Amino acid sequence: VERFEELRDAGFTLNFRSFPSADAVAKGLDAAGKAGIKLIIGCPELEKEPEKTVRRFMNHSALAGYFLRDEPRSNEFAELGEWARRIQAVDNEHFCYLNLFPTGPKEHLDQLGVKSYREYVSRFDEQVPLPFLTFDHYPITRDGLKAEWYENLEEFSDEARKAGKPFWAFALATSHGPYPVPTPAMLRLQVYSDLAYGAQGIQYFTYWTPQGDSFWDYQFGPIGLDGKRTVAYDRVRAMNQELKALSGIFVGAKVISVRHTGDRIPRGTKRLTALPEPVKVLETEGTGAVVSLLENKGRLYLLIVNRDYECPMRLTFYADESVGRVLKDGSIVPAQAYTGVLEVDPGDAMIYTWTKKRK
Repeated sequence: VERFEELRDAGFTLNFRSFPSADAVAKGLDAAGKAGIKLIIGCPELEKEPEKTVRRFMNHSALAGYFLRDEPRSNEFAELGEWARRIQAVDNEHFCYLNLFPTGPKEHLDQLGVKSYREYVSRFDEQVPLPFLTFDHYPITRDGLKAEWYENLEEFSDEARKAGKPFWAFALATSHGPYPVPTPAMLRLQVYSDLAYGAQGIQYFTYWTPQGDSFWDYQFGPIGLDGKRTVAYDRVRAMNQELKALSGIFVGAKVISVRHTGDRIPRGTKRLTALPEPVKVLETEGTGAVVSLLENKGRLYLLIVNRDYECPMRLTFYADESVGRVLKDGSIVPAQAYTGVLEVDPGDAMIYTWTKKRK
């Protein structure tokens, strides 16, 4: 129970746990429930005897959903779809969870059994009946930002819209292989970019540091191999506190447009060429920004994300008096209370808002 309370205090609401048996699942659900955490459960019995296992746990208050498999190839879709339907025939109140691969070169797509990444996502959605889509992509390596990351967000979010389903995305919390220990700026860049494209769930890989090998060498997950908190615990906790304060903007938001600024914009993205009506000037210096226009409950939100996780970005912003600026605690102040030239911290976001005009 104390471990789940520690997870809760870091700002998490869901925890994915793969258990060695159904009896272990029962103990895990009871402990999580006492801490106010819900679990996405997986165990061998869920695959061998799905109906029986689902009936055993479907009424537990700490159950969020059922884990099927991670990063499937296209030749697994039919089998996974049948498995999901068997579970949902017994329990359609809790979701089935299955996370998809990110994009990659032709060799990667060949292994997935598809000609394009869009085909991978759309075929999965056609064959596996899940309520939302989710994928992982860890974009920041020791060599810099992956060129294909924003293109991946463009394609995945668009396929989710076509399917009429929300999507979840990831931020990397554990160093391994080519991936460094995430700084607060790295976490913010990943989270705010995910949200800019409409993500409705933010996930972290991982919370507990996994046992690694000579290549992956997992280090500095929020909870280390020795069971103690690492520097990542406080960084993820701070990120989640920030997210919670701003969640009213993003939960249920509809993406109107996502554009990019900068001398060079990321591959597969679109350049910002027009501004929303109340905004008079929006200019960035340096690497550039993600500029997302969101609509939620009669308000419009302009999210401007500094794509550089190492250097601040100078932002020039002028708008009419109807525009407010959203602060980190979720409060709104007049945008005109600030100077027209501001600095956005590395990987951070500036958020502006105004009431949508009725037609």
